[in-house]
Amino acid sequence: MREFTVPPLPATPYAGGLADAVFDHALDEPDRVALGRKDAGGVWRDVTSAAFRDEVLALAKGLLAQGVRFGDRVAIMSRTRYEWTLFDFALWSVGAQPVPVYPTSSAEQIHWMMHDAGISACVVENEDHAMTVGSVIDRLPGLGRLWQLDAGAVEELYAAGAALDDEVVHRHRSAVTPDSVATVIYTSGTTGRPRGCVITHANFMFEADTVLARWGPVFGGRRGEEASTLLFLPLSHVFGRMIEIAAVRGRVRLGHQPALQASALLPDLAAFRPSFILAVPYIFEKVFHAARRRAETEGRAPAFDKAVEVAVRYAEAQEQRAFDLGPGPSAALRMQHQIFDRAVYARLREALGGRVRHAMSGGSAMDRRLGLFFAGAGVRIYEGYGLTESCAAATANPPERTRFGTVGRPIPGTSVHIADDGEVWLRGGQIFAGYLNDPKATDDALHDGWLATGDIGALDDDGYLTITGRKKEILVTSGGKSVSPVVLEERVRAHPLVAQCLVVGNDRPYVAALVTIDQEAVDHWLALRRKPPLKAAELVRDPDLEAEIRRAVVAANTAVSQAESIRTFRILAHPFSEARGLLTPSLKLKRKAIEASYAAEVAALYR
Repeated sequence: MREFTVPPLPATPYAGGLADAVFDHALDEPDRVALGRKDAGGVWRDVTSAAFRDEVLALAKGLLAQGVRFGDRVAIMSRTRYEWTLFDFALWSVGAQPVPVYPTSSAEQIHWMMHDAGISACVVENEDHAMTVGSVIDRLPGLGRLWQLDAGAVEELYAAGAALDDEVVHRHRSAVTPDSVATVIYTSGTTGRPRGCVITHANFMFEADTVLARWGPVFGGRRGEEASTLLFLPLSHVFGRMIEIAAVRGRVRLGHQPALQASALLPDLAAFRPSFILAVPYIFEKVFHAARRRAETEGRAPAFDKAVEVAVRYAEAQEQRAFDLGPGPSAALRMQHQIFDRAVYARLREALGGRVRHAMSGGSAMDRRLGLFFAGAGVRIYEGYGLTESCAAATANPPERTRFGTVGRPIPGTSVHIADDGEVWLRGGQIFAGYLNDPKATDDALHDGWLATGDIGALDDDGYLTITGRKKEILVTSGGKSVSPVVLEERVRAHPLVAQCLVVGNDRPYVAALVTIDQEAVDHWLALRRKPPLKAAELVRDPDLEAEIRRAVVAANTAVSQAESIRTFRILAHPFSEARGLLTPSLKLKRKAIEASYAAEVAALYR
């Protein structure tokens, strides 16, 4: 059993609600650029603090005119876009509670969340979303309003509220307190029906203000440069939502990008030129593998691999110096690094917009070597850990002492406790109020202010946390060996040809794995070997591909004992997808669903 606490930062007592920042900033700096917004022609336009305040106020009046009242819950079903942030702050201005709904949710998932939350109105992005909500609307008697963003919802509400006095909104806003509920965010439901996490204005204030103060170099930008971020994480997820709030409270220019495909994201990164970005490890892996493939295509693979090695060694030497374990990069290493900085690393940074020097990563563990490479290439990634129930980050790597391969120390004002069974418990001002309509689940999760996370982890002597798995995901073989599948899965997935890996073996004689492939990477791999394109059914039987995946499995097995190692594997023709019910909206594996869907393939692994 271990415990580590980081004292809170000095702070003034919280008052009011989240929307107050919009009005305060407009009063202080009306001409400051607060957000960036793409116009109909795809050109980024500046939105000042005063202009954003006026839009929030106009929308808030429209919501009141259309019947939204203090304490009402209003669902938002959309991709990440400017209007989501506009609705969030307008709803908070009148004391209402926006409830995110993943845009890929099924009709039954939508019905469950809206019924459970008692939704009175709903905002959807497009006609498809409207039709999905419409298919269950007869079972939602409390749902009285449905607005569609792509059908002029914002303008419609502006017009509806035009006759109302501004003071009506301000009276509602003055009634909001830090203890008021800000939102209900439903968990992604890897093991069952999603639960609604009740998060207060104070939870978000504590989280956002602590991160802004402690990670000033990230949010502040370089001297003389505007701090900005392009948000492409889903706002339906707590990580994206926290960054939205932190950007507004921290006066950081905020842009939105709804698509994660490189063809859409990279041009907007180049045009918006953020000073920092937030992503999940998968995004950084894709950026790295794309750069490696480009180098192979251009015949520069050996030079790229050498540049990677230099970047890793350089960042490792910096890490050792930060912990008083070494002198830092040698003169020879610094010279090598300088050469590659111009030839290789600068191109990588340019792909991220040219100004990015910091990034934050969460959602799952990042490979230590990948984090070292990006740091050595001039983009330091601060890996953190948290849950919806902890309002995003409970731990994160501090700027001055990043320990790569860990999820960092508790953020200020937070405690981390490791229970006797290895479970991680958290306590701090960001811990949620409980699960909506589920007192039993709340009692199971909260213990005298401590949140039992369900994750297994370890604290080192300096208070850095490493997550090693989930309690519910521990496999026990028929021989009685307990195995945490996450370590193996992440190491297999580190291979550039692998998209996903699911380790199986519960109540079976040994550990095995189902592996899916990254089609773009495999197409590139085939082209380099002058092999013809293969259909999916042919590809999974290709002996050369099987040999490549076997290398990934062998490498992964070096991290565990022989009894825990993957004995055999099966390459699948198609990736696990959310559309097939095999991934959560935050791209986590639904283990039971995958094993059920591939029951025949799993059985074949044990014949």
